[in-house]
Amino acid sequence: MATEAVIKVVALCGSLREASYNRGLLNAAMEICKDSIKGMEIEYIDISSLPFTNEDLEVNGTYPDDVEFFRKKIEEADCFLFASPEYNYSVTAPLKNAIDWASRPPNVWADKSAAIVSAGGNFGGGRAHYHLRQIGIYIDLHFINKPELFVFAFESPPKFDSNGVLIHEETKHKLKAVLLALQAFALRLKRQV
Repeated sequence: MATEAVIKVVALCGSLREASYNRGLLNAAMEICKDSIKGMEIEYIDISSLPFTNEDLEVNGTYPDDVEFFRKKIEEADCFLFASPEYNYSVTAPLKNAIDWASRPPNVWADKSAAIVSAGGNFGGGRAHYHLRQIGIYIDLHFINKPELFVFAFESPPKFDSNGVLIHEETKHKLKAVLLALQAFALRLKRQV
Protein backbone atom coordinates (compact mmCIF):
# COMPACT_ATOMS: atom_id res chain seq x y z
CA MET A 1 0.00 0.00 0.00
CA ALA A 2 1.45 3.38 -1.06
CA THR A 3 2.08 5.96 1.64
CA GLU A 4 0.32 9.27 1.13
CA ALA A 5 2.74 12.13 0.53
CA VAL A 6 2.93 14.63 3.37
CA ILE A 7 3.33 18.24 2.34
CA LYS A 8 5.59 20.09 4.80
CA VAL A 9 4.66 23.74 5.14
CA VAL A 10 6.79 26.36 6.86
CA ALA A 11 4.68 29.24 8.19
CA LEU A 12 6.29 32.68 8.52
CA CYS A 13 4.80 35.76 10.15
CA GLY A 14 5.87 39.27 9.19
CA SER A 15 4.74 40.64 12.56
CA LEU A 16 6.86 39.97 15.62
CA ARG A 17 4.11 40.92 18.06
CA GLU A 18 2.94 37.96 20.17
CA ALA A 19 -0.80 38.70 19.81
CA SER A 20 -0.50 39.72 16.17
CA TYR A 21 -3.59 39.06 14.06
CA ASN A 22 -1.32 37.70 11.35
CA ARG A 23 0.20 35.28 13.85
CA GLY A 24 -3.40 34.43 14.77
CA LEU A 25 -4.03 33.47 11.16
CA LEU A 26 -1.03 31.11 11.23
CA ASN A 27 -2.12 29.58 14.54
CA ALA A 28 -5.59 29.00 13.08
CA ALA A 29 -4.06 27.50 9.93
CA MET A 30 -2.05 25.03 12.03
CA GLU A 31 -5.17 24.07 13.96
CA ILE A 32 -7.25 23.65 10.79
CA CYS A 33 -4.54 21.57 9.20
CA LYS A 34 -4.18 19.30 12.23
CA ASP A 35 -7.95 18.85 12.59
CA SER A 36 -9.17 18.51 9.03
CA ILE A 37 -6.50 18.35 6.29
CA LYS A 38 -4.78 15.02 5.79
CA GLY A 39 -1.31 14.87 4.27
CA MET A 40 -0.20 18.35 5.30
CA GLU A 41 1.85 19.57 8.27
CA ILE A 42 2.50 23.22 9.16
CA GLU A 43 5.44 24.33 11.27
CA TYR A 44 5.70 27.92 12.45
CA ILE A 45 9.25 29.30 12.33
CA ASP A 46 10.04 32.39 14.41
CA ILE A 47 12.16 34.90 12.48
CA SER A 48 12.73 37.36 15.34
CA SER A 49 16.26 36.11 16.16
CA LEU A 50 17.65 36.51 12.64
CA PRO A 51 20.35 39.20 12.43
CA PHE A 52 20.10 41.86 9.75
CA THR A 53 21.28 40.54 6.42
CA ASN A 54 24.97 41.35 6.20
CA GLU A 55 27.52 39.63 3.95
CA ASP A 56 30.19 40.26 6.60
CA LEU A 57 28.43 37.57 8.67
CA GLU A 58 29.01 35.00 5.92
CA VAL A 59 32.26 33.11 6.53
CA ASN A 60 33.57 30.57 4.03
CA GLY A 61 30.07 29.83 2.73
CA THR A 62 28.53 29.48 6.19
CA TYR A 63 26.09 31.68 8.04
CA PRO A 64 25.40 32.53 11.71
CA ASP A 65 23.75 29.65 13.62
CA ASP A 66 20.23 31.19 13.62
CA VAL A 67 20.49 31.79 9.89
CA GLU A 68 21.78 28.25 9.20
CA PHE A 69 18.85 26.83 11.21
CA PHE A 70 16.37 29.02 9.33
CA ARG A 71 17.83 28.18 5.91
CA LYS A 72 17.70 24.44 6.71
CA LYS A 73 14.00 24.71 7.63
CA ILE A 74 13.29 26.55 4.38
CA GLU A 75 15.27 24.02 2.36
CA GLU A 76 13.43 21.06 3.92
CA ALA A 77 9.96 22.54 3.36
CA ASP A 78 7.77 21.72 0.38
CA CYS A 79 5.97 25.05 0.50
CA PHE A 80 5.34 28.17 2.55
CA LEU A 81 2.52 30.07 4.19
CA PHE A 82 3.25 33.76 4.68
CA ALA A 83 1.15 35.95 6.98
CA SER A 84 2.18 39.52 6.50
CA PRO A 85 0.72 42.76 7.71
CA GLU A 86 1.20 45.76 5.47
CA TYR A 87 3.74 48.30 6.71
CA ASN A 88 3.98 51.50 4.68
CA TYR A 89 2.38 49.84 1.63
CA SER A 90 4.80 46.90 1.69
CA VAL A 91 6.02 43.80 3.56
CA THR A 92 7.55 44.13 7.00
CA ALA A 93 11.29 44.51 7.52
CA PRO A 94 11.65 41.28 9.56
CA LEU A 95 9.96 39.24 6.82
CA LYS A 96 12.02 40.81 4.04
CA ASN A 97 15.17 40.16 6.08
CA ALA A 98 14.25 36.47 6.46
CA ILE A 99 13.51 36.17 2.75
CA ASP A 100 16.86 37.75 1.92
CA TRP A 101 18.81 35.38 4.18
CA ALA A 102 17.24 32.30 2.59
CA SER A 103 17.89 33.65 -0.91
CA ARG A 104 21.65 33.93 -0.33
CA PRO A 105 23.58 31.31 -2.34
CA PRO A 106 22.32 28.72 -2.70
CA ASN A 107 18.76 30.10 -2.85
CA VAL A 108 16.68 27.65 -0.78
CA TRP A 109 13.30 29.09 -1.82
CA ALA A 110 13.67 28.06 -5.45
CA ASP A 111 10.93 26.19 -7.30
CA LYS A 112 8.58 25.79 -4.34
CA SER A 113 5.01 26.93 -3.83
CA ALA A 114 3.62 29.48 -1.40
CA ALA A 115 0.46 31.21 -0.26
CA ILE A 116 -0.11 34.56 1.43
CA VAL A 117 -2.71 35.55 4.01
CA SER A 118 -2.96 38.84 5.83
CA ALA A 119 -4.96 40.79 8.37
CA GLY A 120 -5.02 44.54 8.80
CA GLY A 121 -6.89 47.75 8.19
CA ASN A 122 -7.97 49.47 4.96
CA PHE A 123 -6.84 46.87 2.39
CA GLY A 124 -6.46 44.00 4.86
CA GLY A 125 -2.74 43.84 4.10
CA GLY A 126 -3.33 43.52 0.37
CA ARG A 127 -0.44 45.65 -0.81
CA ALA A 128 1.99 43.43 1.12
CA HIS A 129 0.65 40.51 -0.93
CA TYR A 130 1.65 42.17 -4.16
CA HIS A 131 5.14 43.05 -2.98
CA LEU A 132 5.65 39.47 -1.78
CA ARG A 133 4.60 38.26 -5.22
CA GLN A 134 7.18 40.57 -6.83
CA ILE A 135 9.88 39.26 -4.51
CA GLY A 136 8.78 35.72 -5.34
CA ILE A 137 9.55 36.27 -9.01
CA TYR A 138 13.20 36.91 -8.31
CA ILE A 139 13.66 34.09 -5.79
CA ASP A 140 11.75 31.61 -8.02
CA LEU A 141 8.89 31.09 -5.57
CA HIS A 142 5.50 30.16 -7.05
CA PHE A 143 2.46 31.67 -5.31
CA ILE A 144 -1.05 30.31 -5.62
CA ASN A 145 -3.28 32.88 -7.32
CA LYS A 146 -6.64 31.96 -5.82
CA PRO A 147 -8.15 32.09 -3.34
CA GLU A 148 -6.76 35.25 -1.78
CA LEU A 149 -7.31 36.08 1.88
CA PHE A 150 -7.25 39.68 3.11
CA VAL A 151 -8.84 39.96 6.55
CA PHE A 152 -10.25 43.39 7.41
CA ALA A 153 -9.37 43.00 11.06
CA PHE A 154 -10.90 46.18 12.43
CA GLU A 155 -14.34 45.91 10.81
CA SER A 156 -17.39 44.41 12.49
CA PRO A 157 -18.02 41.62 13.32
CA PRO A 158 -14.82 40.97 15.29
CA LYS A 159 -12.41 38.57 13.57
CA PHE A 160 -9.95 38.09 16.46
CA ASP A 161 -10.15 38.16 20.24
CA SER A 162 -7.89 40.33 22.42
CA ASN A 163 -5.16 37.64 22.33
CA GLY A 164 -5.04 37.56 18.53
CA VAL A 165 -6.99 34.29 18.25
CA LEU A 166 -9.09 33.97 15.09
CA ILE A 167 -12.74 33.64 16.17
CA HIS A 168 -14.57 34.41 12.91
CA GLU A 169 -15.92 31.19 11.37
CA GLU A 170 -16.26 32.54 7.81
CA THR A 171 -12.60 33.58 7.85
CA LYS A 172 -11.65 30.10 9.10
CA HIS A 173 -13.47 28.57 6.11
CA LYS A 174 -11.65 30.92 3.74
CA LEU A 175 -8.33 30.10 5.40
CA LYS A 176 -9.00 26.37 4.92
CA ALA A 177 -9.66 27.00 1.22
CA VAL A 178 -6.25 28.71 0.94
CA LEU A 179 -4.58 25.75 2.65
CA LEU A 180 -6.26 23.23 0.35
CA ALA A 181 -5.21 25.23 -2.73
CA LEU A 182 -1.63 25.40 -1.43
CA GLN A 183 -1.59 21.67 -0.79
CA ALA A 184 -2.88 20.88 -4.28
CA PHE A 185 -0.36 23.23 -5.92
CA ALA A 186 2.56 21.84 -3.87
CA LEU A 187 1.60 18.28 -4.85
CA ARG A 188 1.42 19.29 -8.50
CA LEU A 189 4.88 20.85 -8.34
CA LYS A 190 6.33 17.79 -6.58
CA ARG A 191 4.97 15.46 -9.30
CA GLN A 192 6.64 17.56 -12.01
CA VAL A 193 10.09 17.22 -10.47
